[in-house]
Amino acid sequence: MALKSELGFGMMRLPVLNGNPTDFDYEHLNRMVDTYLEAGFNYFDTSFVYHNGKSEEAVRKAVVERHPRESIRIATKFPTFFLKHGDEDKIEGYFQQQLDRLGVEYIDYYLLHNFQTRWYDGYEGNGGVIQSEHLIEHALKWKEEGKIRHLGFSFHSSAKLLDRILTEHPEFEFVQIAANYLDWNSQLVQAGPCYDVIRQHGKKVIVMEPVKGGGLAKVPTAVETVLKECEPDASVASWAIRFVGSLDGLICCLSGMSTLEQVQDNIRTYRNLEPMTEQEMAWLSGEINTLYRSQGPVKDLSRYEGLKLYGVPVTAIMEGYNVCQLQPDPGFSDDNNYLLNAIAEEAHLDFSKDLPRETLINRDGIDVTEEVYKAYEWLREHTF
Repeated sequence: MALKSELGFGMMRLPVLNGNPTDFDYEHLNRMVDTYLEAGFNYFDTSFVYHNGKSEEAVRKAVVERHPRESIRIATKFPTFFLKHGDEDKIEGYFQQQLDRLGVEYIDYYLLHNFQTRWYDGYEGNGGVIQSEHLIEHALKWKEEGKIRHLGFSFHSSAKLLDRILTEHPEFEFVQIAANYLDWNSQLVQAGPCYDVIRQHGKKVIVMEPVKGGGLAKVPTAVETVLKECEPDASVASWAIRFVGSLDGLICCLSGMSTLEQVQDNIRTYRNLEPMTEQEMAWLSGEINTLYRSQGPVKDLSRYEGLKLYGVPVTAIMEGYNVCQLQPDPGFSDDNNYLLNAIAEEAHLDFSKDLPRETLINRDGIDVTEEVYKAYEWLREHTF
C-alpha cells in the first residue's frame, strides 16, 4: 500500500545562477519539473513573495508555458502580511498581478498566506487586517468568478484560533500547516492539535515543513543511532516523510526542492515507502521526539512548570528555544514565529516591542528570570 499523500513541489528554493535569488537556472529547473511530472506528480506550490517576488514568474516559464494546463495543479498565496488597515483597494491588484505572473486564467489551489493571530485578530484582539480589509470576501468572489478552483489558507498560530477561524469561515476547503513528528506535540507549533482541528471540521490538509527545514534529515547522533538500529537501510529523513505521508486527509506533502538530485530522491522515497502503523507514529512523536529534544541546551523543562511570561507558559518558550538550537539553521525554525502569535493571543501584546520585564521565580524558589529572558530574547531577535 502506497503512502496516503502526494509529493508537492515547493517553488521557494529553486536553482539560481551566481547566488542571485531572481536569476533562475532554467535549464536545471526545467529538468527538475519534467522529472517530477514524469513520476506522476503535478502540484506546484508558490507564492507572491518567494524568490523576492519572482517565483510565480518561474512557475510560468518552467511549468505553465511548457506543459498542458490541465496536466498541472498550480497553488499560490495572497500576501496577507502586505496589508495594512485601509489597504482594501490594493487587494484586487495583488491578485491580478499573480494571474499575470503565472500566465493562467485560474489558480487550482489558492491560499491566503500566513493566517495568524496578529493578522486575524490584531494585537489588540479587536480584529486584524484580514477582517478589516475583507480579504476573505474578495477571495470568495474570485472563486465565484472561476478564477480560483479551491480556497484555503496557510496557518501559523494556535489550534484554538484555527478552530475559531474554521467555525467562523466554513467556506475554506483546506489548510496548510507545518507538520512533522518533532512539532506534533510542540507547545508552540501544535502540529498535532492543528491537524486534528482541520479534520474535525471536515477539511483537507496540506503539509509544509515535513522534514522541518532539514532538521529531521540530519538529526542528533543519539536519534540517528536509534533509527538506524530499527531500519539500517532507511534514510533518517524517510522516517519524517513516512510519518506525514501516513496521515489521512492530505492533499499533498510539500518539499522545497533545489536540485534534480533532491527531486529524484523524493520520488524514490514516495514510491518505495510504506505507511506507518499507529504504533510507529506514536513512537516517533513520543519517545523519539523526547530523545531529540533532550539533545538541546535546555535539559529540564520541569524547572519552569507553572510559570508564564506575557501569558505564555515558560515551558513552551524554553522548549521552542531548545529545538531551534538543534536545527541546521537555528534562526529559520518556525518556533520563534509562533511565540510572537502566542503572546499576541494570550496577552494582546506585540513582542517586537520592548515589554515590561517580569520576574520569574520557580516553585523551588529559584529565580530563573535571566535564563528565561535569554531564550525569549533569542526567539524575539530571530522572528521573521
